[in-house]
Amino acid sequence: MNSNHFSLLRRALVAGVAVAAIAGQSWAQSAPRVKFVTTAGDFVVEVYPDKAPKTVENFLQYVKDKHYDGTIFHRVINDFMVQGGGFSTTYEEKKTRSAVPHEGREALAKGLKNVVGTLAMARTNDPQSATAQFFINIKDNAFLDPTLIPPGDPVPKFEYQGRVYENTPRASLINAPQLFGYTVFGKVVSGMDIVNKIKMLPTGAGGPFPSDVPKTPIVITSATLVK
Repeated sequence: MNSNHFSLLRRALVAGVAVAAIAGQSWAQSAPRVKFVTTAGDFVVEVYPDKAPKTVENFLQYVKDKHYDGTIFHRVINDFMVQGGGFSTTYEEKKTRSAVPHEGREALAKGLKNVVGTLAMARTNDPQSATAQFFINIKDNAFLDPTLIPPGDPVPKFEYQGRVYENTPRASLINAPQLFGYTVFGKVVSGMDIVNKIKMLPTGAGGPFPSDVPKTPIVITSATLVK
């Protein structure tokens, strides 16, 4: 390789690195942030529309609608997660829009897992039932992650909870409720100490819930888009 070719290659490599760096900065700057002001203190979450677009859009619309203002963390389990966004201080369930489509597998494929500090959508046993409630993982909860389905139809071999399934129709795996997991769409970027403070609170019965309700109510005073 002559010196001219080497010089051109070097310039191209430098330019590529610069573009990648700028793209990384742009991605970091484009991730919206929401500040939660609570009676236990404040924390900020960052959400990722490039990884779970419909979920993030849904969440931010609830923020803009002030849906979360005046709601409580109604389910707190130490060494698991803290959940809120659905009930008022009098345990009245707030009205919601239609459920958001489940995006757990897409988000997982792009790197979002149920690890400490991540933000995920709460739901019922129906994978397509998530509306406004969310939870924050306070430990690594790999068992909440969606299960990725291997290629093929039928799928030649699939392992789940110690069992091996062979030549399984792809649709039956994709639509199996127990394989959907929970959609992660953001993470706490500041104030995790406040979340850890909430997780340590004594809990018991409250409203319609027989357990796991903080005895000292933790109220979300406001949730505001700050970036």
